[in-house]
Amino acid sequence: MSNAPLRRDLPKVGIVGAGQVGSALAYACLIRDTAPIISLYDIDKLRVDAQVADLAHGSIFAEPEVIGGADVSSMRDCDVIVITSGAPQKPGQSRLDLAGINAKIIADVMPKMLEVSPDALYVIVANPCDVLAVVAQKVSGLPTNRVFATGTGLDTARLRHLIARRAHVRERNVEAVMAGEHGDTEFALWSSARIGVTPILEWTDEQGNRPFTDASTNEIAKDVADAAYQVIAGKGSTNYAIGLSGSFLLDQLLSATPSMLPVSSILDDYYGISDVALSVPTLISNQGIVRPIEVPMTDRDHQELTASANVLKDTIKSIGY
Repeated sequence: MSNAPLRRDLPKVGIVGAGQVGSALAYACLIRDTAPIISLYDIDKLRVDAQVADLAHGSIFAEPEVIGGADVSSMRDCDVIVITSGAPQKPGQSRLDLAGINAKIIADVMPKMLEVSPDALYVIVANPCDVLAVVAQKVSGLPTNRVFATGTGLDTARLRHLIARRAHVRERNVEAVMAGEHGDTEFALWSSARIGVTPILEWTDEQGNRPFTDASTNEIAKDVADAAYQVIAGKGSTNYAIGLSGSFLLDQLLSATPSMLPVSSILDDYYGISDVALSVPTLISNQGIVRPIEVPMTDRDHQELTASANVLKDTIKSIGY
């Protein structure tokens, strides 16, 4: 399989890591027509060649061209590079348990990618993604608008899914965000959650009952935080949903028009929090991070955001960054 695209003047997305997550992301990008050129890279030549061949064999049914392999030159001149490579989360592990080993992988990968794609945006999917976004920025020296993580994008999708099921509406009618760490300390911004134009805590069903109470919202938030653990226990990994949410994020990163998503970027005096990557509603575009949006927060929200920041700062410090 050739490493060179047929056209060199088209937007190109690079994916580092041909495992469960990287291959699911490549497949989602292929069927969603995310970018004209999709390049998949991995140091495991046998695996990556097989994944590229399998994806390319289906290209007659989709528009993008799929290239890649074990040669880093296949990642040359990418517009966005997504890093999925790292030790996978095992049953019983938290995402933070992976910090040390995956930080070493990020520190090895980033210089190689910068050599061939110095102008790319870099998106971290490997866990713990918030910690690794900080590692990637420090290793690369890139401005913070160009290095960030997928953060709670998938967690937010899970939250909207559970709210929609309880309210018996379509997910597109739900506006709600998970914030903080992509992990055990994440939390829902209930104060700004809406179904249509109705604040979620004021939503009533056909009988006039309010299905969203303190008890039910706490249960929903816990189910979101535990969702990955349940999937990993059942099938060994999470891959399809992160592939789809990642391809959606890439759609926005290839557009000049800003969109707002809860990605994890390195904050600078966001409600007093700096020098740590956390997910908050953020404007993004083909320039990367445009700016985090200071949404209204209750005292409890602020306390939970600060708690997330402190946990991540401790982890970053523990691995030497």
